[in-house]
Amino acid sequence: MLFRSPIRILSESSPGVVLPSMATCTTSTSGPRPAARRLRSVLLTAAYLLSASAQQVGKTNKEAPPPFPIFHCTKSGGCKTERAAVTLDGNWRWVHGVGSGGNGNCYTAGVWDATMCPDPETCAKNCGVDGVTKAAYADTYGVKSIQGGVELKFVTEGTYGKNVGSRLYLLGSPDKYKMFKLKNREFSLDVDVSNLACGLNGAVYLVEMKEDGGLGGGNKAGAMYGTGYCDGQCPHDVKFMDGKANIEDWDPKTATGKYGHCCTEMDLWEANKEATAYTPHPCDTEGPLICDGTECGDLDKDERYKGVCDKDGCDFNSYRMGNHSFFGPGMVVDSKKPMTIVTQWLTTDGTDSGDLSEIRRFYVQDGKVIPNSMSKMDGVEGNSVTDKFCSQQKKAFGDPDDHAKKGGLKAGEARFMSNPGLGFKTPAEARTG
Repeated sequence: MLFRSPIRILSESSPGVVLPSMATCTTSTSGPRPAARRLRSVLLTAAYLLSASAQQVGKTNKEAPPPFPIFHCTKSGGCKTERAAVTLDGNWRWVHGVGSGGNGNCYTAGVWDATMCPDPETCAKNCGVDGVTKAAYADTYGVKSIQGGVELKFVTEGTYGKNVGSRLYLLGSPDKYKMFKLKNREFSLDVDVSNLACGLNGAVYLVEMKEDGGLGGGNKAGAMYGTGYCDGQCPHDVKFMDGKANIEDWDPKTATGKYGHCCTEMDLWEANKEATAYTPHPCDTEGPLICDGTECGDLDKDERYKGVCDKDGCDFNSYRMGNHSFFGPGMVVDSKKPMTIVTQWLTTDGTDSGDLSEIRRFYVQDGKVIPNSMSKMDGVEGNSVTDKFCSQQKKAFGDPDDHAKKGGLKAGEARFMSNPGLGFKTPAEARTG
């Protein structure tokens, strides 16, 4: 999977669609314009996400996050490059003893070391998450720097064994994640899913994580080391939350603990070469929430719709909405070729302060702007995500309208649209809940 040239932010509201690699742009609507440099996902087979792990910092390896430039654009002033980088999720990193805690592994193949991790607080004190060198990013985790971006492999055979997938987060500075303001803006990325088979999923999304990765208290690592992950599925596999190890009721078979980490999520792009969707997941919480019990909404406890997050979300999937010839090999949007994905967040009055009213999708391919397909489902209207579309869709499919129950687009706006952090994920990513 390749990601090149990165993110654009257009900062003047007026209609238009911008075409950068991975980009955020303030505009209202209309249609896209070509951009100079682009971010490409060619293999879509690694995973980029945000996650939290060991809370101390190991000193064995010096962190060397791969560079990942982004663009901030205005219609009047054009685009300016911003320096950024990507960092590996803490759950993937080597977690080992630090200081008086010893220097052995704290976590190996789904099992916590009983000596170094007798309880959540002691474990966080004894264990550190280590840095990843430039060589290790490529040779161990399959994250290789290329011109203008990174290339990610799904399976990497390294010195210490086989690594499957990866999760990366975008850093705006050495110790903070890059945050984005989305209302009245658009976000564009270039992708190539021609090698991503049915059954796999490559994705780019935003989550309401803390800018510093939850640094402070028991967390001495922070954003640079990929800590602080949360999403709309309230994942239980996050190893450290709020500076404590998630070792209570730990199941080594599923690598999950007692607590989950919930926050509002916006899936910009989930796809393979046969289908694609974009999906908002609002939550009844402001910022990350460490959940316990019913509020996690765990499926295995039959509590999916009792939790704080809309786990189903409100998705727009062209195939699911009745158009079986829009996206795929040789179709209107031809998944055998690279394409630009443009997502817009429209407000009621066309200003940054207006209420979020619509999330719109365009595709750009072979120099042509292609609007999203219209719904062909009886009783479901439109080609974008609105509260009306979501309610009609839930009714048509006989699904609980958890999206409306969790506050719909306005809830997502209030809790998320001002400063979400960016994550990437791919087929290796298995979600819990």
